[in-house]
Amino acid sequence: MRRPAIALLMAAYVATVGGCATADDSLEAAGQRAAMVAQIEENAREAQFATGIGELDPRILEALRNVPRHAIVPTELERFAYMDTPLPLGHGQSISQPYLIALMVQLTEVESGDRVFETGTGAGYVAALLATLGADVYTAEVVEPLARSAAEKLATLGYDRVAVKFGDGYFGWAEKGPYDVILVKEAVHHVPPPLLRQLKPGGRMVAPIGPLDGGQILTLITKDASGAVKTRPVLPVRFTPLQGGERI
Repeated sequence: MRRPAIALLMAAYVATVGGCATADDSLEAAGQRAAMVAQIEENAREAQFATGIGELDPRILEALRNVPRHAIVPTELERFAYMDTPLPLGHGQSISQPYLIALMVQLTEVESGDRVFETGTGAGYVAALLATLGADVYTAEVVEPLARSAAEKLATLGYDRVAVKFGDGYFGWAEKGPYDVILVKEAVHHVPPPLLRQLKPGGRMVAPIGPLDGGQILTLITKDASGAVKTRPVLPVRFTPLQGGERI
């Protein structure tokens, strides 16, 4: 897949947005979120043979029950918001399946107070979940209309622990790092060296690594106190490629 020939080494768009949902929410939406969480729990049990994780952290499940995904996805997709499935955003981007999002957050053991970097802001849903867990979130989106829309929606919902930048997530956001956790939410055929440099000793990164035009392996990358890096394959997946400028 041909990547846009654009240089995004500096942030062309930065916004700081909120920490908890304040938009109107309905009992119907809450019920739909509960059903989605039940499906995610079932998927976790079914995938346990590969992931080793049959039960997700109750904190993650509670965040899933509370973040109003229908208020974050594009309006035309609201009726699909609580299906455990990826959703298209246009511009060659999509929102990942909620189960896989939950698994990535579980694998990286996100804790309250962690500093987290996320590639591919998309609609802003994952950033909202991370902020709900008490993390300080720095997220980069290479498609400017998506960056702007996500920042506006998250601000409206009151997520004040999220900073959104228009830029190439491959290169991270060095001035805000180093990070306890890095989530790479798009396919890469290697671990981006800039992100590895921005990961703290003791930090955790998760990324779908493999051919960009085929399947990948969701992989946990850890850096120990000495700076040594280890990788652990977790689950076969298929993500859209990480978009951005020329890779160095």
